[in-house]
Amino acid sequence: MELSKILVPIGGGRVDEAVVKLACDLARKQKGKVRVVYVIRVQRTLPLEAEVESEVKQADELLAHAELLAQDQGYEVDTDLLQAREIGPAIVDEAVERNVDIIMMGIGYKKRFGEFSLGNVVPYVLKNAPCPVLLLRESIAEEEKP
Repeated sequence: MELSKILVPIGGGRVDEAVVKLACDLARKQKGKVRVVYVIRVQRTLPLEAEVESEVKQADELLAHAELLAQDQGYEVDTDLLQAREIGPAIVDEAVERNVDIIMMGIGYKKRFGEFSLGNVVPYVLKNAPCPVLLLRESIAEEEKP
């Protein structure tokens, strides 16, 4: 499988670091490019271009951290901040627009109503992505292990 263009959406979870490092490692082997994106979900009550300062500040910090992680790996990544009404469609649109070979997503171990949940974004991306999707789920928290 060719991995010359890898899209890595991050969301501020603990697993982001692992997925960025893995993407850099895989891309390096094939001399590929890694694009790390953060999507700000803009409420429908605001214009799509509205700049939500606290969100932008957090996104900039996360993207800068991803760049540092890549530099520590001896690699360089492109980063971008996206704004959209929904996160899943924004990731899929970015994958289509950039013609990526794979989307690599990190997901947390979340429970909803006592059961493990993928949330809304991951199922949307899995269903609609034009390319393979690799999920990296973080470990179960120590207090949740049986």
